[in-house]
Amino acid sequence: MNTLFFTAFLATMSTGIPIAIAMCLGSLAYIWATGSIPPLTVVHRMVGGIDSFPLLAVPFFIFAGNLMNSAGITNRIYNFALALVGWLKGGLGHVNVVGSVVFAGMSGTAVADAGGLGTIEIKAMKDHGYPVEFAVGITAASSTLGPIIPPSLPLVIYGVQANTSIGKLFAGGFIPGAVMALFMMVMVGWYAHVRGYGADIVFSWSRMGRAFVELLAVAITAVVLFTLWKDESLSGLVKFGIPLAAVLLADRLLKFEAFMALLTPVILIGGMASGLFTPTEAAVAAVAWALFLGFVWYRTLSWRMLVKISMDTIETTATVLFIVASASIFAWVLTTTQVTDQIAVWVLSISSNPLVFLLLANIFLLFVGCFMETIAAITILVPVFMPIITKLGIDPVHFGLIMVLNLMIGLLTPPVGMVLFVLQKVSHLSFERTVAAVAPWMLPLLATLALITYVPQLVLWLPRLLYP
Repeated sequence: MNTLFFTAFLATMSTGIPIAIAMCLGSLAYIWATGSIPPLTVVHRMVGGIDSFPLLAVPFFIFAGNLMNSAGITNRIYNFALALVGWLKGGLGHVNVVGSVVFAGMSGTAVADAGGLGTIEIKAMKDHGYPVEFAVGITAASSTLGPIIPPSLPLVIYGVQANTSIGKLFAGGFIPGAVMALFMMVMVGWYAHVRGYGADIVFSWSRMGRAFVELLAVAITAVVLFTLWKDESLSGLVKFGIPLAAVLLADRLLKFEAFMALLTPVILIGGMASGLFTPTEAAVAAVAWALFLGFVWYRTLSWRMLVKISMDTIETTATVLFIVASASIFAWVLTTTQVTDQIAVWVLSISSNPLVFLLLANIFLLFVGCFMETIAAITILVPVFMPIITKLGIDPVHFGLIMVLNLMIGLLTPPVGMVLFVLQKVSHLSFERTVAAVAPWMLPLLATLALITYVPQLVLWLPRLLYP
């Protein structure tokens, strides 16, 4: 029966049929062959797989990312990053990384980063004389920050499948994201030294000072909001009304470039850490903030644009949730046939050393990422890995960041890396040249992967601090 199940799945997938449909057909073949399970079980299990409150975060985070892209906020983020680090050698390369760090706190997906902010960055780098391959490589690498720095769509899916705190997963992504950004900026600096790239703007104390003042204002606002939110004796007006009025007044008087956009991750992470709202409710807050910025503050959105953004969000959400639903029935069959238990016994027979298992898991996930879409990989593989990491005593938050980073690297690898196809279209390079341009930028990503795999404190320190 197990042979029939896997044969039907692999044969269907090899014909080019989408993996979500292949999972459904493989599961249906198994159910039909058993003769004792009603075929409607497929429907029931698929519906049950997406009947989850945390999954409500999926459409809202997608919607928030689309709103940020369409409201001109990406341009403000780019200009802010340019003022902050554009004066360094290889300036626009550093701007690329810093811009992605900021945008990661809003979008939660690598493809949104590559298609939104990446479009601006690649054009600017080409206009400043950078080789298009260099622009594409750093844009691809920096786009992977989106699902690591919270909020993160893949981490939401992982948290649901692994029954793990999404808030802890979000907190666990901060330090790995910072390490990734640091490694990328070091590599940009090395390229600038070797190839003689110069600065892209003239150093100006006033310009850079203004950017630092903007960052300082965000930090002060974060501390004030977090303190107020934790004080249960204060009224709602004091907690929300007065700080919001002060923020709006400061932005108008000082004419900040991206202050309001930079507050997005502050609101989301601060609200979750203080217990003001859950990760799912944080997604709704992100949409509300994006709508406020687009319609009221910056006035860059129109009702016609909102309709288009909504339809794009519906299309993307339907695709993601269909994959989750299909993987749910697939995972149920894996559990029913005890395949997950057999895999766990087989893996543990090779070695019961957690460090060896993590090495094997990394190799396997890097391979899977080359051929499988991120959401499908998470929903299929989490039920397989959970019994193993439980027996080995590996923290599921730690493993979640390892898994997501592996699959993000998979987005940059042929034959099905989605970021490659997006950047190929944006840069007008051939697919082969796009792959070659991205290849060197695997180094900072793999270095980060090795570091967080074997130094788990980089992932777990902040969740343990915020969620004791």
